[in-house]
Amino acid sequence: MGNYVLSCCSTSDLTEQHLKDRDIHYISFHFSIDGQKYSDDFGKTISYDEFYKKMVNGSVMKTSQVNIDEYEEYFIPFLEQGMDILHVTLSSGISGSYNSARIAAEDLSEKFPERKIYIVDSLGASSGYGLLMDKAADLRDAGMNIDQLRDWLVENRLRVHHWFFSTDLTFYIKGGRVSKTAGLFGTILKICPLLNMSDDGRLIPRKKVRGKAAVINEIVARMEENADNGLNYDGKCYMCHSDCLDDAEKVASLIEERFHNLNGKVEIYNIGTVIGSHTGPGTVAVFFWGKKRDC
Repeated sequence: MGNYVLSCCSTSDLTEQHLKDRDIHYISFHFSIDGQKYSDDFGKTISYDEFYKKMVNGSVMKTSQVNIDEYEEYFIPFLEQGMDILHVTLSSGISGSYNSARIAAEDLSEKFPERKIYIVDSLGASSGYGLLMDKAADLRDAGMNIDQLRDWLVENRLRVHHWFFSTDLTFYIKGGRVSKTAGLFGTILKICPLLNMSDDGRLIPRKKVRGKAAVINEIVARMEENADNGLNYDGKCYMCHSDCLDDAEKVASLIEERFHNLNGKVEIYNIGTVIGSHTGPGTVAVFFWGKKRDC
């Protein structure tokens, strides 16, 4: 598997066991609830159910990225063991984590000049970022060295498509991503915004869809339009949700009904506490491999 560490952030929104099974190391972001600090640790310290319940009940959520010192503290033990590092970060379009990791790597390169420390911007988020990491582990296990894998990730990261919808605009309004006026009319008319990740790693609204049933069909149609080989797509499909498993399962069922050649069942994960602090409950996301995102 090569003498290097494959690493990511907790915001890849898989499970701790999944990362362990794939031999992917991770570093945790942080968040606070009403001033009490927590680590983004895949629901161990506070369950996802309790987290979203507190949001709905009015608790104040704040998030913080991994800072430079934390990255250095995390990287040093690997370097002292003689390991090179390939660390993939949450998208620079929504977080400063990439810059923090890059600065930490530059600082440590002076102390460990014989080691390679590569930082790659995923330009992705949540379980789409996780899907990229899963593929990276496949390629490492198949024998790719650290330089080859870094180059492959940079060349192919935009092939991971991220499509999201939300049936609850409350926290999009609170976060300023939807205006109060638009949010009010959207709620009355049962508008569900459909969003995706752009080619610079930002979350962009693409369409306003009226009604949950319609937006479920729309998100699956976007997969048909953009996935490698359309309905003959034979890659993996990951999904995640924020406290709305029933909605996610409806989408997964429709995907499995239409895409007969998937590599396994659709895998559904929880939107973690850091990403979830911004979306709130009611968000469903679909991730798959396709043509490069170009806008």
